[in-house]
Amino acid sequence: MSTPDHHAHIAGERLDAERRIAALQRRFDAIVEGSELTTDDDEHDPEGSTIAFERAQVTALLADARREVEELDAALRRVEDGTYGICMYCGNSIAEARLDALPAARTCIECSSRRR
Repeated sequence: MSTPDHHAHIAGERLDAERRIAALQRRFDAIVEGSELTTDDDEHDPEGSTIAFERAQVTALLADARREVEELDAALRRVEDGTYGICMYCGNSIAEARLDALPAARTCIECSSRRR
């Protein structure tokens, strides 16, 4: 992005996350529906993953995607109030490359590295 349009970039990332949530919710619903229609003992099937594992995996992915939407919403608020791209710890600018890769970033790379 030569002239950063942070709002559009963040909104696009948010839309992608919302689409991922919808797809994961459909997958979760299919898993639940499938488990209601079968009497197979998948918990003891050595050939594959269990329904419980698949359900837990999709649930975790859903939680991550929802958290991402929350972070992107917070980034949009920072764009609107003029604090987007400013590190919350040191107050320095966050590099454009970092914001391109992680549009919800709240910290510069230096502060992020120190806090690990």
